[in-house]
Amino acid sequence: MTETVTYRVPGMTCDHCKHAVGTGVKDVAGVADVTVDLATKLVTVTGDGLDDQALRAAIEEAGYEAT
Repeated sequence: MTETVTYRVPGMTCDHCKHAVGTGVKDVAGVADVTVDLATKLVTVTGDGLDDQALRAAIEEAGYEAT
């Protein structure tokens, strides 16, 4: 079943931030699509069997905090 989760990542400020977060999250198992919006500071993830802890860890590994 496809699900969508959204995280606020207030530390993102530039295209490098967007790329780092997007690339890290795409590598998490089950992720089909990632949208990173710098204007709203939101990361929207769509996929099957998404693991919240793994997604948050990927964002943190990119150097940002997910709320």
